[in-house]
Amino acid sequence: MRTLRTLGTAGAAALLTATAATAPAATAAPSPPPPPKPLLTDAQVDKAVARLDQTITDLMRRTGVPGLSVAVVHDDEVVHLKGFGVRRTGEPAKVGPDTVFQIASVSKPVSSTVVAGAFTTPDEWDRHITLPGFAFKDPWVTDHVTTADLFSHRSGLPDHAGDLLEDLGYDQSYIFDHLRLEPLTPFRASYAYTNSGLTAAAEAVARAKGTSWQKLSADTLFKPAGMTHTSTEFSAYVNAPDHAATHVKNPDGTWSPRYVRAPDAQAPAGGVSSTARDMSRWLRLQLADGTLDGKRIIPAATLARTHVPQIVSQPPTSPSGRAGFYGLGWNVSYDDSGRLRLSHSGAFELGTNANVTMLPLEKLGIVVLTNGAPVGLADAVALDFFDVAQHGKATTDWLPLLASVYAKEVDEARSPTDYAHPPASAKPAKDSAAYTGTYDNPYYGKATVTADNKGTLTLALGPKPMLFPLTHYDGDTFSFETTGEMAAGRTGVTFADGTVRVESLDANHLGTFTQQ
Repeated sequence: MRTLRTLGTAGAAALLTATAATAPAATAAPSPPPPPKPLLTDAQVDKAVARLDQTITDLMRRTGVPGLSVAVVHDDEVVHLKGFGVRRTGEPAKVGPDTVFQIASVSKPVSSTVVAGAFTTPDEWDRHITLPGFAFKDPWVTDHVTTADLFSHRSGLPDHAGDLLEDLGYDQSYIFDHLRLEPLTPFRASYAYTNSGLTAAAEAVARAKGTSWQKLSADTLFKPAGMTHTSTEFSAYVNAPDHAATHVKNPDGTWSPRYVRAPDAQAPAGGVSSTARDMSRWLRLQLADGTLDGKRIIPAATLARTHVPQIVSQPPTSPSGRAGFYGLGWNVSYDDSGRLRLSHSGAFELGTNANVTMLPLEKLGIVVLTNGAPVGLADAVALDFFDVAQHGKATTDWLPLLASVYAKEVDEARSPTDYAHPPASAKPAKDSAAYTGTYDNPYYGKATVTADNKGTLTLALGPKPMLFPLTHYDGDTFSFETTGEMAAGRTGVTFADGTVRVESLDANHLGTFTQQ
């Protein structure tokens, strides 16, 4: 039998026409599968709630995290609300339902709720945004980017673009102005988690409404929903009498409140602080399509848009695997029964971790707030809770799995070079005068290298500036210990031909400074 290719275009068309004329009539298209139905009974949820205190106590004991607050909502009722542990190690004050925590990136679904409340129709998410000083390397992207693009991390900005600038002490306006130097991946075809991009979109919405992001959040969501202890401003968190200090783990396994993170530069993406009680009201609003206590607070249609997948965030690793998606401020997935699951984690390496997870079809949600750096506790509590509700028991020990995920993220950021141990054949450094001076970089600004009377070098970065003592490694390469939220251990500093390259700042090839 001849193929369509040998028949040529005209012959192919004739054959297709003849085949269609003699083929049996097409059958009607099959009906779509029925929508998923609720599967959980009140008794199943009650069992999971009854077990929750034991789960939390056990996981806190295993991790040592000092404090935790939790809220569970089911069928528009708060069925569990409780605090555990202490607000600050070494002090007796207990965590309660009204203790204020930094919620880190759980701010994102809160902020998308605010934006949904600022819009009247779902298509407003797809309108082009403008913000003075904010642009992309590609002018076409600048002219077409929408709120939805930035809230779903599909703008093409690289992963965590701008976060290193924030770590160095630059303010929001500086960060926005310099994102135009970041290399881009394909617009609307690539996913990369970007705090500053989402923040820019939120700020643009507030500016279009003639107000600040802080006031828009309060007037649109916090006040109408009765979230009386929720804010987007760091000052409100740190000045709250009942707030949980942030803790990091010490080498001996104990926890200490050694750092304070002020995330105002990315307030919409990570700057919200709240309580379990306030977050339970927000959960009720989410699960009731924007209403709370019989009052319409957020338009149902604009809120529903936040729950819809916008881009694949986790491609399946096998043909039988399941993809993960990102909506507008939410991780979006579907379980084996086709039920929508919405979730988000929040984590500051400087001392906090939170999780929110919802099954909207079951009208069931949980929020977990902790005052320790991410070791998997908040996420493990949430996953264990839903496991027990759906299966009657935990299907796995979630804690080590999640702890390894967080640890892997930290390890991947570390340099492959062990700068703490110079090679035995290390070449000596030149005289310190060969390295001192002022260097400039269009993205990171000025860097100054100075030497003390013993020839020890110090690198100064950022607007303050921040000082980093340099340790010799090999030849013209030195190192320093990184600090801040994006800390990644020791990183290299290499001098060559009037330039200095800072390894930890060079992931996107923006980390070379030129001597002035």
